[in-house]
Amino acid sequence: MTEKKKQTGLTTKIFIGLLLGALAGVLLHYLVPKGYVRDTVLVGGVFRVVGDGFLRLMQMLVVPLVFCSLVCGSSAIGDTKSLGKVGVKTLLFYLATTALAITVALMIGNLINPGLGLDISELQSVEVAPVEPVSAADTLLGIIPKNPVQALAEGNMLQIIVFALIVGIILAKLGERADVVSNFISQFNDVMLEMTMMVMKVAPVGVFFLVAKTFTNIGFGAFAHLLKYMAGVMLALLIQCCVVYMVMLKVFTGASPAKFLKKFIPVMGFAFSTATSNATIPLSIDTLAKKMGVTKRISSFTVPLGATINMDGTAIMQGVAVVFAAQAFGIPMGIREYAMVIATATLASVGTAGVPGVGLVTLTMVFTSVGLPVEAIGIIMGIDRILDMSRTAVNVTGDAVCTTIVAHQSGGFNKEIFNDMA
Repeated sequence: MTEKKKQTGLTTKIFIGLLLGALAGVLLHYLVPKGYVRDTVLVGGVFRVVGDGFLRLMQMLVVPLVFCSLVCGSSAIGDTKSLGKVGVKTLLFYLATTALAITVALMIGNLINPGLGLDISELQSVEVAPVEPVSAADTLLGIIPKNPVQALAEGNMLQIIVFALIVGIILAKLGERADVVSNFISQFNDVMLEMTMMVMKVAPVGVFFLVAKTFTNIGFGAFAHLLKYMAGVMLALLIQCCVVYMVMLKVFTGASPAKFLKKFIPVMGFAFSTATSNATIPLSIDTLAKKMGVTKRISSFTVPLGATINMDGTAIMQGVAVVFAAQAFGIPMGIREYAMVIATATLASVGTAGVPGVGLVTLTMVFTSVGLPVEAIGIIMGIDRILDMSRTAVNVTGDAVCTTIVAHQSGGFNKEIFNDMA
């Protein structure tokens, strides 16, 4: 009981930090004039050091945590055939929801028409370097690590996942002969989880400074010309999160969407404030286990995988951005172009790092595939931080819903724990 109160206290503090940070940022933006004190001492000094320092602490945990979690998860599933079934189901679900997400985004974009009537000359753009599209063959070869140590050092998540899965399968196959290695990785995983809990204790402070820095820089006035674009993204995110995911949850598990959202909203709030899917991995696994009744045997495999390849929120932003850019620059888009956008964005989500702002990088690939000017990305870059925070919350919710569905189908879902509202 004490542990539950302690956890509730932490998530409440995170939300308080988020709200206070937003309030402080808005007040600084509008009441304190630009100058050395506000921009250098506060935003570029205190806010940046504490906020980005907290993000670095979370990012420090990502590689060892993902590696250990996946090794433990894949070895715990044990049977290679069972692991294969879980992996295929998870991958298909992730790809299907991403394709569905960008389809919803394109429909909402064409309904709202965010780019119609915009005078491009009024909007300040930022220079964006184009990204060369990568062939399907190179993408497939790129997930196989030539040097696992280098992949771990560089944080190449897809290569880490492949290596971790292979290690986990072999440990399960060797059984008692590999007990020493299995125990070491399992215990090191416990160490990383404990370290995560230590870092999480400073989360309310880190969240305050991250959000304060964002709102101090952008305020609300900068949104004037782009409110329709933001509204389109937000609406599509809301539909994906509260309609698409919840319908799937109800259909495949019979579980109550209301209970799911009530229990998972602290994780969504943390994902919103940090804007990084990877940072939420330990909190997601812990919440799914303690509040949803999802066994860690499944979540230790599906959640880290989802943080790497399941980017529905990012796909939604890309879909609305395509419509926005096409309308703003007067470039006609047909069924063929939209089909290309759906395919490119879905494939681009595979391997997208779960860190802030990376969606803008992959967006250049999507724009290039249908001949849209990359300069349009610079126009929306200034307001992307708020949208990045929102779509990250949707990304982690999609991971959790998929995990719950896969766990239910694999006998790893305890409905009694899920239905317990205590």
